[in-house]
Amino acid sequence: MDARELKKLIARGEGRTLEFKASFSNEAVETIAAFSNTNGGTVLLGVADNGQLTGLNLTPEKLQQWVNEVKTKTTPAILPETEVVTLNGETIAALSVKEYPIKPVGVKGRYYKRVGNANHLMTPTEVSEAHFRTFNSSWDYTTDPEHTLADISLTKVKKFISRVNKGRSVKIKDAPLKALEKFDLVRGKRISRACYLLFLKRESLFTAIELGRFQTPTLIKDGDRTKADLFTQVDAVFNFILKHLNKEYIITGKPQRDERWDYPLDALREIIINSIVHRDYSGSTTGLVKVFDDKIQIFNSGKLPHGLTVPMLLRGDYPSTPRNTQIAEMFKEAGVIERYGSGIARIIKDFKEYGLAAPEFAEVGNSFLVTVYKERISGFVQGAPVQSGSKTREETREETREETRGKTKEKILAAIKADPEVTTQELAESLSLSTKGVEWNLRKLKSAGLLKRIGSTKSGHWEVLPPPRPHPRRRLGHL
Repeated sequence: MDARELKKLIARGEGRTLEFKASFSNEAVETIAAFSNTNGGTVLLGVADNGQLTGLNLTPEKLQQWVNEVKTKTTPAILPETEVVTLNGETIAALSVKEYPIKPVGVKGRYYKRVGNANHLMTPTEVSEAHFRTFNSSWDYTTDPEHTLADISLTKVKKFISRVNKGRSVKIKDAPLKALEKFDLVRGKRISRACYLLFLKRESLFTAIELGRFQTPTLIKDGDRTKADLFTQVDAVFNFILKHLNKEYIITGKPQRDERWDYPLDALREIIINSIVHRDYSGSTTGLVKVFDDKIQIFNSGKLPHGLTVPMLLRGDYPSTPRNTQIAEMFKEAGVIERYGSGIARIIKDFKEYGLAAPEFAEVGNSFLVTVYKERISGFVQGAPVQSGSKTREETREETREETRGKTKEKILAAIKADPEVTTQELAESLSLSTKGVEWNLRKLKSAGLLKRIGSTKSGHWEVLPPPRPHPRRRLGHL
């Protein structure tokens, strides 16, 4: 670097890869560590924060002393490259480092990253994620020190294998435990953290999600909590939200009326899946879903992965780097996730085509928040005049018994569409119904021609049928 290049560098000002320091200090060491943990950078010594030259009284011995101090205070030890340049009669020293391949680099047990033109202390989660990225791993891939094979349900594993086989030409024929070993979910009779979260036998606070229907920002009308395995949670969260949405019937002139919910259900389900797959399970923070009259908010513990920002997320300008690589891979194997890195684009597209504003994505503290709004974009028209259909599902006091039964059937059909192999017991648990109540509704749905059982009770699956065409004379009477 010569004087002309140094002058241009100073003119750029401090930023993600450049820091000014009037003299060498512990802050300079912290900045070098932050650069090492991010994209590399240069510390210019002898330059004030405002870019004014202050110069240094420098000897070769002092420069080497500073390099040694950086080496002894950093772990792993960092050796910056040094350059000394004279500009306008002032001596300036440049200490430069590249992004270090083994992360995180610490300074006396503290870890920093570079954000803009400042050093930020890394959270414990960020420290562990940086470590796992170094070894191409993730927290959920590591063995679980607190749980064993006795804590997972082999019945749930069998159900998972069945779902995987639907999308495979070469079927999995192994026993559940052997299949887990092949997926690397079990290693030497030890289960991974992902294995426990995906197939846990009993409810666990590790997966807890609080669900609330809010009448006002502080008044809750209905609430629930799910502490199930991750696959089950997708349906539990979706069904809770669904029972608090409105549905309209759109008359288009076709024999069958079209249904329109407050939100596009496929996109809503995709948001729920993303929140469960990418949640930070290494801490004790509970997930949170809030349903309001005009919006839904889904809080997820854990910020965006290293190097990813919200604008990059919206542009789709990022590689797919799931926080929980093993959980994401198992959701993909089961067909719950179609492909990596395309979910956000599909969600935004679905909302816009539905006549709604695009969802809002934001980092809030150490959490990630997704907000969707019910209000339609001005001027949006879908098909034909809209006729209001069923009431809000939460208004059970005003609903007749027949309406309540009808809504229960709709929830059962929605759950079966999401998982055709769902069992009666699982339906009862996710919908807060008795087993006999579920069985009664299933019989009614089959007799009405809306549901069909394919195969045996143990190994078969459900098929949701389209509603029968109404009698022409009755349809004319309705019009």
